[in-house]
Amino acid sequence: MPDRARTPRRGLMLVISSPSGAGKTSLSRRLIAEHQGQIELSVSCTTRAPRPGELDGREYHFVSTDEFEEMIRGQAFLEYATVHENRYGTPRDAVMAMLELGRDVLFDVDWQGAFTISAGAPGDVVRVFILPPTMADLRSRLLARAQDDPKVIERRLSRAEGEIEHWTEYDYVLVNDDFDCAYEELRRIYLAERSRRERNAWLAAFVRGLLAEGS
Repeated sequence: MPDRARTPRRGLMLVISSPSGAGKTSLSRRLIAEHQGQIELSVSCTTRAPRPGELDGREYHFVSTDEFEEMIRGQAFLEYATVHENRYGTPRDAVMAMLELGRDVLFDVDWQGAFTISAGAPGDVVRVFILPPTMADLRSRLLARAQDDPKVIERRLSRAEGEIEHWTEYDYVLVNDDFDCAYEELRRIYLAERSRRERNAWLAAFVRGLLAEGS
Protein backbone atom coordinates (compact mmCIF):
# COMPACT_ATOMS: atom_id res chain seq x y z
CA MET A 1 0.00 0.00 0.00
CA PRO A 2 1.22 3.57 -0.68
CA ASP A 3 2.77 5.38 2.29
CA ARG A 4 0.64 8.51 2.18
CA ALA A 5 1.64 9.51 5.70
CA ARG A 6 5.30 9.98 4.74
CA THR A 7 4.59 11.78 1.46
CA PRO A 8 1.17 13.39 1.87
CA ARG A 9 -0.66 15.13 -0.92
CA ARG A 10 -0.09 18.86 -1.10
CA GLY A 11 -3.08 20.88 -0.02
CA LEU A 12 -4.92 23.18 -2.39
CA MET A 13 -6.33 26.67 -2.07
CA LEU A 14 -10.00 26.69 -3.07
CA VAL A 15 -10.84 30.31 -3.87
CA ILE A 16 -14.56 31.10 -4.05
CA SER A 17 -15.86 34.50 -5.14
CA SER A 18 -19.21 36.06 -5.95
CA PRO A 19 -21.12 39.31 -5.63
CA SER A 20 -22.47 39.82 -2.11
CA GLY A 21 -25.62 37.76 -1.69
CA ALA A 22 -24.95 35.20 -4.44
CA GLY A 23 -24.36 32.42 -1.94
CA LYS A 24 -20.61 31.84 -1.68
CA THR A 25 -20.57 31.91 2.12
CA SER A 26 -23.40 29.39 2.50
CA LEU A 27 -21.85 27.08 -0.08
CA SER A 28 -18.44 27.38 1.56
CA ARG A 29 -19.80 26.57 5.02
CA ARG A 30 -21.56 23.45 3.78
CA LEU A 31 -18.45 22.19 1.98
CA ILE A 32 -16.35 22.66 5.11
CA ALA A 33 -18.98 21.05 7.34
CA GLU A 34 -19.21 17.96 5.12
CA HIS A 35 -15.43 17.58 4.69
CA GLN A 36 -14.15 18.22 8.18
CA GLY A 37 -10.52 17.27 8.59
CA GLN A 38 -9.82 17.87 4.90
CA ILE A 39 -10.57 21.55 4.32
CA GLU A 40 -10.90 24.58 6.54
CA LEU A 41 -11.71 28.22 6.06
CA SER A 42 -8.95 30.77 5.86
CA VAL A 43 -9.88 33.36 8.47
CA SER A 44 -9.11 36.78 7.05
CA CYS A 45 -8.29 39.95 8.89
CA THR A 46 -10.67 42.88 8.38
CA THR A 47 -11.08 46.44 9.56
CA ARG A 48 -14.88 46.33 9.34
CA ALA A 49 -17.06 45.99 12.42
CA PRO A 50 -18.49 42.56 13.28
CA ARG A 51 -22.01 41.80 12.08
CA PRO A 52 -24.56 40.34 14.50
CA GLY A 53 -23.53 36.80 15.45
CA GLU A 54 -19.98 37.05 14.16
CA LEU A 55 -17.10 36.16 16.48
CA ASP A 56 -13.51 37.34 16.36
CA GLY A 57 -11.31 34.50 15.11
CA ARG A 58 -14.22 32.54 13.60
CA GLU A 59 -15.62 34.61 10.73
CA TYR A 60 -12.76 37.14 10.74
CA HIS A 61 -9.92 38.52 12.80
CA PHE A 62 -11.27 42.00 13.50
CA VAL A 63 -8.40 44.48 13.66
CA SER A 64 -7.95 48.23 13.67
CA THR A 65 -6.76 50.15 10.62
CA ASP A 66 -3.41 50.76 12.33
CA GLU A 67 -2.98 47.03 13.04
CA PHE A 68 -3.83 46.22 9.43
CA GLU A 69 -1.27 48.69 8.12
CA GLU A 70 1.38 47.20 10.39
CA MET A 71 0.67 43.73 8.98
CA ILE A 72 1.05 45.07 5.44
CA ARG A 73 4.44 46.54 6.32
CA GLY A 74 5.46 43.19 7.78
CA GLN A 75 4.38 41.36 4.58
CA ALA A 76 2.05 39.20 6.67
CA PHE A 77 -0.64 38.86 3.96
CA LEU A 78 -0.97 36.56 0.96
CA GLU A 79 -3.31 39.21 -0.40
CA TYR A 80 -5.18 42.25 0.83
CA ALA A 81 -7.73 44.59 -0.66
CA THR A 82 -10.23 47.34 0.06
CA VAL A 83 -13.83 46.22 -0.42
CA HIS A 84 -16.88 48.35 0.36
CA GLU A 85 -14.73 50.88 2.25
CA ASN A 86 -13.22 48.19 4.49
CA ARG A 87 -9.91 46.35 4.30
CA TYR A 88 -9.48 42.58 4.12
CA GLY A 89 -6.31 40.48 4.16
CA THR A 90 -5.33 36.80 4.17
CA PRO A 91 -2.58 35.83 6.68
CA ARG A 92 0.27 34.09 4.84
CA ASP A 93 2.12 31.81 7.27
CA ALA A 94 -0.83 29.79 8.56
CA VAL A 95 -2.06 29.03 5.03
CA MET A 96 1.28 27.86 3.67
CA ALA A 97 1.85 25.64 6.71
CA MET A 98 -1.49 23.90 6.13
CA LEU A 99 -0.71 23.24 2.46
CA GLU A 100 2.57 21.58 3.39
CA LEU A 101 0.68 19.28 5.78
CA GLY A 102 -1.74 18.26 3.04
CA ARG A 103 -4.63 20.33 4.37
CA ASP A 104 -6.87 22.27 1.99
CA VAL A 105 -7.78 25.90 2.61
CA LEU A 106 -10.93 27.63 1.40
CA PHE A 107 -10.94 31.36 0.67
CA ASP A 108 -14.13 33.41 0.63
CA VAL A 109 -12.70 36.45 -1.18
CA ASP A 110 -13.54 38.96 -3.92
CA TRP A 111 -12.03 38.98 -7.41
CA GLN A 112 -9.15 41.19 -6.32
CA GLY A 113 -8.12 38.69 -3.65
CA ALA A 114 -8.55 35.78 -6.05
CA PHE A 115 -6.26 37.44 -8.58
CA THR A 116 -3.52 38.15 -6.05
CA ILE A 117 -3.60 34.68 -4.49
CA SER A 118 -3.48 33.05 -7.93
CA ALA A 119 -0.57 35.21 -9.05
CA GLY A 120 1.43 34.28 -5.96
CA ALA A 121 0.79 30.52 -6.00
CA PRO A 122 -0.77 29.49 -9.33
CA GLY A 123 -0.14 25.77 -8.91
CA ASP A 124 -1.96 25.62 -5.58
CA VAL A 125 -5.10 27.56 -6.49
CA VAL A 126 -8.51 26.46 -7.79
CA ARG A 127 -10.86 29.38 -8.53
CA VAL A 128 -14.67 29.14 -8.49
CA PHE A 129 -17.04 32.03 -9.22
CA ILE A 130 -20.68 31.93 -8.07
CA LEU A 131 -23.31 33.78 -10.13
CA PRO A 132 -26.86 34.66 -9.04
CA PRO A 133 -29.67 33.53 -11.38
CA THR A 134 -30.84 37.14 -11.85
CA MET A 135 -29.97 40.57 -10.51
CA ALA A 136 -33.47 40.81 -9.05
CA ASP A 137 -32.81 37.63 -7.09
CA LEU A 138 -29.54 39.08 -5.82
CA ARG A 139 -31.36 42.16 -4.53
CA SER A 140 -33.97 40.00 -2.80
CA ARG A 141 -31.30 37.93 -1.07
CA LEU A 142 -29.49 41.00 0.24
CA LEU A 143 -32.72 42.50 1.55
CA ALA A 144 -33.78 39.23 3.16
CA ARG A 145 -30.40 38.89 4.88
CA ALA A 146 -31.11 42.13 6.78
CA GLN A 147 -27.49 42.42 7.93
CA ASP A 148 -26.66 45.77 6.33
CA ASP A 149 -27.99 49.29 6.18
CA PRO A 150 -30.12 49.94 3.04
CA LYS A 151 -27.47 52.33 1.74
CA VAL A 152 -24.83 49.62 2.09
CA ILE A 153 -27.07 47.19 0.20
CA GLU A 154 -27.45 49.66 -2.65
CA ARG A 155 -23.68 50.11 -2.84
CA ARG A 156 -23.22 46.35 -2.99
CA LEU A 157 -25.76 46.05 -5.79
CA SER A 158 -24.19 48.89 -7.76
CA ARG A 159 -20.84 47.09 -7.62
CA ALA A 160 -22.18 43.63 -8.43
CA GLU A 161 -22.03 44.13 -12.20
CA GLY A 162 -18.37 45.13 -12.01
CA GLU A 163 -17.61 42.06 -9.91
CA ILE A 164 -19.46 39.74 -12.27
CA GLU A 165 -17.41 41.05 -15.21
CA HIS A 166 -14.42 39.16 -13.79
CA TRP A 167 -16.06 35.75 -14.20
CA THR A 168 -13.70 34.76 -17.04
CA GLU A 169 -10.72 34.88 -14.64
CA TYR A 170 -11.96 31.75 -12.82
CA ASP A 171 -11.46 28.04 -13.50
CA TYR A 172 -15.09 27.16 -12.79
CA VAL A 173 -18.33 29.20 -12.83
CA LEU A 174 -21.54 28.05 -11.12
CA VAL A 175 -25.02 29.58 -11.24
CA ASN A 176 -26.66 29.36 -7.83
CA ASP A 177 -30.27 29.07 -8.95
CA ASP A 178 -30.76 25.94 -6.81
CA PHE A 179 -28.60 25.73 -3.69
CA ASP A 180 -28.41 21.92 -3.52
CA CYS A 181 -27.48 21.61 -7.19
CA ALA A 182 -24.88 24.37 -6.95
CA TYR A 183 -23.41 22.70 -3.88
CA GLU A 184 -23.17 19.32 -5.61
CA GLU A 185 -21.28 20.92 -8.49
CA LEU A 186 -18.91 22.62 -6.05
CA ARG A 187 -18.36 19.36 -4.14
CA ARG A 188 -17.47 17.47 -7.33
CA ILE A 189 -15.02 20.17 -8.37
CA TYR A 190 -13.33 20.05 -4.99
CA LEU A 191 -12.99 16.25 -4.91
CA ALA A 192 -11.67 16.12 -8.48
CA GLU A 193 -9.07 18.79 -7.77
CA ARG A 194 -7.89 16.93 -4.65
CA SER A 195 -7.08 13.94 -6.85
CA ARG A 196 -4.86 15.77 -9.36
CA ARG A 197 -1.61 13.89 -9.97
CA GLU A 198 0.66 16.82 -9.15
CA ARG A 199 -0.94 17.27 -5.71
CA ASN A 200 -0.33 13.68 -4.64
CA ALA A 201 3.40 13.28 -4.05
CA TRP A 202 3.02 9.71 -2.78
CA LEU A 203 1.98 8.48 -6.23
CA ALA A 204 5.50 8.50 -7.70
CA ALA A 205 6.84 6.02 -5.15
CA PHE A 206 3.69 3.94 -5.41
CA VAL A 207 4.01 3.63 -9.19
CA ARG A 208 7.70 2.73 -8.91
CA GLY A 209 6.70 -0.05 -6.51
CA LEU A 210 4.09 -1.34 -8.92
CA LEU A 211 6.58 -1.45 -11.76
CA ALA A 212 9.16 -3.15 -9.57
CA GLU A 213 6.66 -5.93 -8.81
CA GLY A 214 6.28 -6.64 -12.47
CA SER A 215 9.98 -6.75 -13.32
